[in-house]
Order: sequence, then C-alpha cells, then structure tokens
Amino acid sequence: MPSPVTLPRYAWGEPSSPRRALLVHGLGSNGPLMWLYGTALADAGWHATAVDLRGHGVAPRALDYTIAAYAADVAATEPEGPGAAPWDLVVGHSLGGAAATVAAAAHPEWTRRLILIDPGILLAGHDRAIVRNSQTRAFADPSEAAVRAEHPTWHPNDIELKALAARQASRWAAEQTSEQNAVWDVREDAARLSVPTHVIASDPAVYSIFTGAVVDDVLANPQVTMSVVTGAGHSPHRDKPADTLRHLREALS
Repeated sequence: MPSPVTLPRYAWGEPSSPRRALLVHGLGSNGPLMWLYGTALADAGWHATAVDLRGHGVAPRALDYTIAAYAADVAATEPEGPGAAPWDLVVGHSLGGAAATVAAAAHPEWTRRLILIDPGILLAGHDRAIVRNSQTRAFADPSEAAVRAEHPTWHPNDIELKALAARQASRWAAEQTSEQNAVWDVREDAARLSVPTHVIASDPAVYSIFTGAVVDDVLANPQVTMSVVTGAGHSPHRDKPADTLRHLREALS
C-alpha cells in the first residue's frame, strides 16, 4: 500500500468504552458528516471516532488519491490508548466503504466487523458521471442554501456540514479521485474479506451505487450480508436517518 498520512479525528462517546468504532466518510464529505452514526453509537455505549480522509476536511493534502492510498490511511488509523486495537467496528460510506474494504482485506486484524453504507465497490460509466456531476454542483455553490435546495428533507446538521465539507475539501483531490481510479473496482478485495460484513444499501428505485451484478459478486462471500433502506438515496443516513439506524442496530444485534 502507499505511504499513509495521519488523519484528523472527531469523537463521540466515553473514551474509556471497551467498544471502539471508526467512521469513514465518502467523497466530498468530512468526518463530522458521520455524526448520526457517532451519536447513535455513543448513546449505545460505544466510543466512535470519525476521520477526515486525505484531501478532505482539514486532513493533509497529497498527490496520491487512489483507493489504495485512502485504504492505507484508514488501515494506519488505530484506536487510541494502550492495547485498544483492533477496532470493534468500522463503518464506511461510499468511497469510505471502498477504502475500508481494501484495508480490511489486506489487514484482517484491523477490525472485528465492517458495516458498509452504499459502498463504492464498483464505479463505472453512468455512476461515475452521476458522482462527477454531484461533485461539480457541490463545488460550484458550497452554500447551505444550495444544499438545502437540493436536499430539503435533510437534518440541519447535515445541511450545515455538507456545505462546510464542500468548502473544506480540495476540488483537485476530488477530481483526482476520479482520474486516478480509472478502474474503480474492489470486488476482489470484497471477496477476500474474512470478518463479518454487512452492507446497508440505498434503494435502487431512488439511487444506489451498490446494485445489480456487483451485489451478487460481493454476496458470494459468505461473510457478507445485506439490507436495503427503502426510499433512501446514496446517503441513507441523511435521507432516512431513523430507518438507517434501525438497519445499523439490527446488523449489530
């Protein structure tokens, strides 16, 4: 894997909790945007840590924006405190789901469990264009008003933080993430996962990047299970927060 950078951290919950979770955001977002998972896990007795990925939030900028580089960074991120490793849980959304998949496949001791939120396992053609257009709109007008107009049902925290994430992120990093991953396919990594993994997918009737043949490919690994948040788009924790947390609780039960 490429050389890692040290990622900024944000935390929820009691630091002395014996259960540790890492939260990894998607392209164009930041660590604080994983707040719904952080607060829910903290309320359930966990200590949850979110990170800004390279080129996002206040994380270091770099030249390498391959999925392998993102994966190297999260693989090098361990729970704080003596004897705290491994993570009990890693939750990764979209790009964060792809990075977490690669990291967990390469380092089976890194986490005891994975939950992937509409993960970017395979991104090609139509989906690449949709993601690119979404990023273009976000950078063109990184205001709360623009986010609210596009997503009027989102929680005020998500509107505020999505606008902040667009202002913080490197536009070049987002562009390079597409350019440097001309082949965006981590199905082989998903096939090697050896820890219990649950995919919380978005509703294909709304929009999901985890749908079609890739689902069959990933679910061929007996470690992987899946559920779908009905009525939710690519960010189910923002579109259908209560339902998404129900899926999270059921996956952890």
